[in-house]
Formats: sequence, structure tokens, C-alpha cells
Amino acid sequence: MNGSVRNRIIRGDLLIGAIITLPSTELAEIFCMSGFDWLFVDIEHSALTIRDAQLILQAVTPKFPCLIRVPSNDEVWIKKSLDIGASGIIIPQIRSAGDARQAVRLCKYPPEGSRGVGVARAQGYGGNFQKYVASANDETVVIIQIEHKDAVDDIENIVRVSGIDCLFVGPYDLSASMGKMGLTTDPAVQKAISHVKKYADQAKIPLGIFGATAEVLKPYIQSGYTLIAVCIDTMLIEKAAKNIVASLK
Repeated sequence: MNGSVRNRIIRGDLLIGAIITLPSTELAEIFCMSGFDWLFVDIEHSALTIRDAQLILQAVTPKFPCLIRVPSNDEVWIKKSLDIGASGIIIPQIRSAGDARQAVRLCKYPPEGSRGVGVARAQGYGGNFQKYVASANDETVVIIQIEHKDAVDDIENIVRVSGIDCLFVGPYDLSASMGKMGLTTDPAVQKAISHVKKYADQAKIPLGIFGATAEVLKPYIQSGYTLIAVCIDTMLIEKAAKNIVASLK
């Protein structure tokens, strides 16, 4: 790979990733060998523990970047996820510029933030401590999710928050917050997403988005979205299994 994943995101490289929800190091390796650029390790909506996430990271990093979605904009979750060696953090349910500032602060060591200083896998269990803490603020990816109508309403202020590397749109939660559960193509939902893109483009902040299929995502890629998460491990397995059974019956 040419440069750190943070540099690649900031400069707008197209990066295709998959969401991991199963505690399988073998599955993570298969995804890496399949041509994906990054893994979205989800401990918000899955049963994955921090230990599960660390084992996945141990199987594929440092050569392959993993971004962990934490359950909330919470100090303990963020510092644990970074200390096990995540390349960056995806913070869900950001609703305001204040939430965004808190997310950045929790991801950065002092003096840029207030991340707690621990000794774990990320710091080489102590042996790589000084090198890691010297570079962590420059290399850690901070991604905030725009997936609530309140965030759309405050997007003009959110994009002014220093330290955000990418805005990641969550169409499904956004549609739910607008009273249109799952209707991601509804004109009102699409208008909200376009509103986010307008201000992200003005602020020159890269955009990411989740989509269940490649067909859904192609228009977003064509319009300038660069950090892409396509489907979920369980959905891919279920679809493949159903297709095999259907072809034989």
C-alpha cells in the first residue's frame, strides 16, 4: 500500500472494505486475500468483544488496516480499541459539533486530545512505546458517522471541527431517524445525504458510506464517495449459501 491508511483516506483514494461481525480470524484473512482494502470491525452491532477484535487485528495487521466501530462515543471503548492496534476509530451516532469534538479529543493523545496513555498491543506491549505515542496522533484515523437527522441539521458546524478525517454516512440509521426506516432511496433521505455531501465537499472532508450491494454503491462512488463498506460478512455468507442451494434444487 502507498502510505498509511489515514493518508490514503485524506487524499481521497478509493478504498473498498467489508464489515466484520463474526469472531473468525480465518474469515478476516479470506477478506484480505479477496482484494478488499480495509476491514470495518464492528463492535457496535455485533457480539464481537474487544478480545475478538484484537485476535482479528493480530491475524491481518500491520499489513492490512482495520478500523473499529465502537459502540458509542465513549472514552473507554475508544482507548481500548486503539490500544489493541486499530488503525482508526469509527464513532457512531454523532449528532452535533460537540459530539464530533469529543470524538476527536478521545482519539488523540495530549496535547491534541485526552486519550489515556496505556501499554498494550498498539505500543508493542511497551517495547515500541515511544515510537508509537510519537506518531499515533498523525496516523490514527478519526471517522464520525452521520446517521441521524440531528447531525444533518448541524452538519455545517460539524465539518468545521478540526481533526475529522472522514464523514461516514449511515443510510439505514439516518432513514430510521427520519421516520422512514430502511427507505434509503426515499427522496427526503437522499436530500439529507446530499446536504451532508455539500458541506463535506466544501470543507474538503472525504466521505464514506455503507451499502448492501455493489449496485447500490456505484452511484455514490461516481459522485465522489471514497471510503466504501460493502455488505456484511453474515450477509455475504447467507447469500452465497442460498444461491448454492437454489442452484441445486
